[in-house]
Parts: sequence; C-alpha cells; structure tokens
Amino acid sequence: MEQEETLCLPDPRGGQQRHHSVPAAVGPGVQRETKGLPEELLAPTALFQTMPNPGGRWQGGLSCDQLGGRKEDQLGHPRLPPLLDAHSLEKSPASCPKCNNSFKTALDVHVRSHIREHPFHCTLCDKSYIYKQNLLTHQHVHSGEKPFACSDCSKSFVSRRSLLRHQRVHTGEKPFTCTDCGKSFGFKNVLVNHQRIHTAEKPFSCTICGKSFRERTNLISHQRIHTGERPFTCTDCGKSFVQRQHLQSHQRIHTGEKPFTCSKCGKSFREKKKLVIHQRIHTGERPFTCTDCSKSFTQRQQLLRHQLIHTGEKMFACSDCGKSFRDKKELIIHQRVHTGEKPFTCTDCGKSFVSRPNLLKHQRVHTREKPFTCTDCGKSFSHRVTLTIHERIHTREMPFTCTHCPKAFNDKRYLTIHERIHTGEKPYKCDVCVKTFRQKHHLKTHQQVHHGPGVLPEAN
Repeated sequence: MEQEETLCLPDPRGGQQRHHSVPAAVGPGVQRETKGLPEELLAPTALFQTMPNPGGRWQGGLSCDQLGGRKEDQLGHPRLPPLLDAHSLEKSPASCPKCNNSFKTALDVHVRSHIREHPFHCTLCDKSYIYKQNLLTHQHVHSGEKPFACSDCSKSFVSRRSLLRHQRVHTGEKPFTCTDCGKSFGFKNVLVNHQRIHTAEKPFSCTICGKSFRERTNLISHQRIHTGERPFTCTDCGKSFVQRQHLQSHQRIHTGEKPFTCSKCGKSFREKKKLVIHQRIHTGERPFTCTDCSKSFTQRQQLLRHQLIHTGEKMFACSDCGKSFRDKKELIIHQRVHTGEKPFTCTDCGKSFVSRPNLLKHQRVHTREKPFTCTDCGKSFSHRVTLTIHERIHTREMPFTCTHCPKAFNDKRYLTIHERIHTGEKPYKCDVCVKTFRQKHHLKTHQQVHHGPGVLPEAN
C-alpha cells in the first residue's frame, strides 16, 4: 500500500492549519523531493500576504484539469506554497512578490517557476519537471505516443499545446506582433527571434570560430561545418545535408515539385527563398547595397561576389590552368572547359551548355522572350547584359579603356578585340591553311571564301 505523509500547512484565508495527505510517490518513474525550499517560499503566509486580496478573497486560482493529478497533489505539495482550492478562488489580477509580474489566473502556478528544484523526475533520462502533467507529456517522447492529432492534416503531437500551436498553420492566426515594425507571427519564439533583427542581438556564439547567430538552430547548423556532420540523407541518391530544409528542397529535384509560384508571371520554384528573390525582378527591389560604390543587388550572394572586385581577392584557383576566380561556382563552371562537360541541355534543339544561366539565356532564342526593356527608347533585349551595353549608347558611357592608347569602349568584348592590335595576338586559327585571325567572325569569313563548298584548293 502506498505510504502517505501528512502536512500541516497554514491556511492563508483564515490562519488555521489545514491537513493535507500527500503521497510519497505519485506514479511509476516519478519521485518527490521534500528538501531545499528557498527560505522565502517556506513561509507561504508571508509570501502570499504581499499579494492583492480585494474583497477578502484569495488570488491565483487554477483548475484541477490544468494542474493534473489528484486533488491532494494540488493542495499539499510539500516543497511549494500551498495551492488553494481552485473552485473557491477568484481570478483577479495579482502580482508575484518575486518578479512583480501580474497574472489574472494561476499565480500560484507561476510561483513555482522561482523554485529551481523540479520534483518530478523521468526514470528514462535526466529530465525533471515542476508538474506531474509535464512529466507525463515528456514521457511520450520515449514511448513514441502522439495522442493529439490534427483534424486538418492528420499530423500528430505529444501534447495538446503543440497541436494548438500547429493549427495556426491552417487557420493563419498570427497573435504575436512586433512592436517595432508591426509584423505578426504565429509563434512567440519566432517573434522573439525576429525582434533580434531590430536589436541586432546575436546571443548564440560558436565556441570554435566565434561567429554569432540570432537563433540557436542556426548555431547548431553552423557547428556542423566544423564537425563535418550531415545528418539528413536523401533516400533517392544518398546525398547528405547539414539542414533538414536543404534535404527537403533537394528532394524536389527528384519529385519535380515546384510548390512556390509567382503571382505576377506564373513561374514556379522549388524553394520559397528563390521565389522571394525572383519577385524582386517585378518589384525592382535591390536590398543589398555595396558600401564602396553604392551598387545594389537582389541577392546577398551577388553583393558578396561583387565586393571581391574592390578587394581584388580571388580565392579559388583552377588546378589545370592556374586561373583564379572570386567565386567557387565560377571555378566549377570554368573547369568544365577542361573536362568538356556540358550538363545543361536545351529540350528544343539539343544544344548543351556548361551552366544553367547560359541555357536559360539560350532558351530565349526559342521563346523569343525579351524581358529587359530600355527606359529611354523602349527597345527590348533577351539578356540583361545586352540591355546594360545598349544603355551606354544613351549615356555615352565608355567604361573600358585601352591601356596602350586612349581609345575607350562601351563593351568589354570590343576592348579585348582592340587590344590584340597592340599585342599581336591572333587566337583564331584556320584548321585548313593554318592562317590566324584576331576575331572569330574573320576566321569564319575566311573559311567560307577560301575553303567553302565549290572552292578549289589553293595552288602550292
């Protein structure tokens, strides 16, 4: 038979002692401690006398269902101020004497948060809790039980609270609002993380390199760079990732799913961040600005690459020819020149390319799409770089100057061709007569005139 101890606790409503039977053990794997209460909490009448008591009624009620467990557990916990009979308590604002926070209900529950000792211990791990109900919820982690199912998507959760939080995804409810910018969020922790954007607070620091982060999850992901850990593996191809969302995005390559669609042009994307970046084409937003030259970009990565122009830094060198690049991606694309690899193929004509951007540019030949329009004359172009060069006709800008003579050009390609006059370089060689040329189209003209169909071979 379960042993009980009887506690004599003062009744804050009348000053008389009330006797409560408290079980020595409250369930399998759960133990109670009876020592170590902070001194101010060992005198419950002194603690609660500081609280408002309008009308002679006590404050801070909590329902039996909220507390969980048996009524004697609620009334006579040996290491806490006595919790009062919830059915006789008035739910009026009351202030905690420890931290001055006010509560309409459950002040008595809040007081427990000031006690460091947690009397309910899990026997399967070292976690402990202030309340039995919290322990029971935690034990679902070990049992795998998820008794609370969402009626909208059938996703299950270990606690009702987690289910209620999840359901905001379906209802669109965003009860937590930032006082700085007015943005609203479905979850309080997301609001707390967001507010660090305004305060610039980055409380989570890497112990290896010192880099700081606004969110703990970002720190954990970052630390995998140092440990080499990639815990999320694709079941289709075996590729591993440091973050779950990277795996989820990657898996859409296999499924072909593109769930994020632009409302302006209908283009779809595998990742939401790619859609956000794309939408800046329509809005004209360029939020990333270079502090050296004030040039703006739609992506942070573009800005970082651009800033290497000012520093002159080229960290990535080709092992075949020694050419260096500012960006690892540029190096990978360049190395395909040596390997001959052209992994991006046009479905219309079968032509292949070393990079996806080159394929996308080429496909505009078939679609006749010209998305880049000159604001001065209305002329449209297939490529942004072509528009940029064209705009220099209106501005008369000639940013590319020859180092050998004062001549300047509006297109870097024209400067490269011109400089061959000074250097004598003729990189285009005829494979029939070994004659060389400065420009590719000169070689083509030569081959048509001298070596084309119906042309007699030249006499020796």
